[in-house]
Amino acid sequence: MDSIESIRKDAEKRMGKSIDALRSDLGKIRTGRAHAGLLDHLHVDYYGTPTPINQVASVTVSDARTLLVSPWEKNMVKPVEKAIMESDLGLNPATAGQSIRIPLPPLTEERRKELAKLVRSEGENTKIAIRNIRRDGNHHCKELLKKKEISEDDDKRAEDLIQKLTDRFVAEVDTLVAEKEKDIMEI
Repeated sequence: MDSIESIRKDAEKRMGKSIDALRSDLGKIRTGRAHAGLLDHLHVDYYGTPTPINQVASVTVSDARTLLVSPWEKNMVKPVEKAIMESDLGLNPATAGQSIRIPLPPLTEERRKELAKLVRSEGENTKIAIRNIRRDGNHHCKELLKKKEISEDDDKRAEDLIQKLTDRFVAEVDTLVAEKEKDIMEI
């Protein structure tokens, strides 16, 4: 019975990681509102080493549509500004002395629809990953059944457990996607 529990725990852990990855991916999708995590994936050339922007500067929200980046070293202002300009975010930073202001342009209706489509796509990819984890778990149970380590009843119970896990995580994906879509479509 122990191996069924370890299969279930492994499936639950992997499905949880899929949800975490989705949360991270959705966090990078811009909603038109400023949030400090928007620049987390950007790297700056720090003395020849690509370094995450939040390790060379503080990133704060100054108002709903403006980010404020304050590099900790004077000589990092230009590299940080360059990294933001060259990013795929389409932002135009404005430097004022030691700090960089980044106004976030409002999203067009067309761009909102594109982003909503991207969010649904990310959600669908996560659901596929979760279903693949379910398939792996069920496959491991079938192998235990073949080796006569578990009974057919145990196999059926294990499949039910894994299906319940799958349903729970798929519902969580749907919730995250719906929240992000709502966020994007708000003006």
